[in-house]
Amino acid sequence: MGGSSPCASCKLLRRRCAKDCIFAPYFPSDDPHKFAIVHKVFGASNVSKMLQELPIHQRADAVSSLVYEANARVRDPVYGCVGAISFLQNQVSQLQMQLAVAQAEILCIQMQQVEEPSTAALPTHHQIDHHQDEKSLLLSNNNFNNLQQYLSFASASNVIPDPLKRESLWT
Repeated sequence: MGGSSPCASCKLLRRRCAKDCIFAPYFPSDDPHKFAIVHKVFGASNVSKMLQELPIHQRADAVSSLVYEANARVRDPVYGCVGAISFLQNQVSQLQMQLAVAQAEILCIQMQQVEEPSTAALPTHHQIDHHQDEKSLLLSNNNFNNLQQYLSFASASNVIPDPLKRESLWT
């Protein structure tokens, strides 16, 4: 900055902010917490070295990543961002399983409707053949019994909650 007020890093490190301060464009004086947390996790010297090795157009993104990783490390010192990613991947897996269960339940209901046609309107010969084709396809190789076993095994009550659930990094 070299003039009015020093950047957040120079303020925290209690030094004079030079005109060519590498931290000044990325750690403004109005957001001292941003540099404080990055400094606490990575150290000012390491951050300075990282920024100097990068082209200028990539530095803002690097600082943003460092701030995110530093926040994650403060919340979870062992896993950091990897813990958040793992949690989200686990959540996606659980939602995919719930979706599969819901789709299987829909298929089961559709199969029951095919087996029990309504007596309100008598089906035509073509419709009967079409329904028989569907039944033979869906029930071949005892798929219906396998489906029932799958539904009883993968019901939502059997999903084990993640004991390592943490608060979100974004709240």
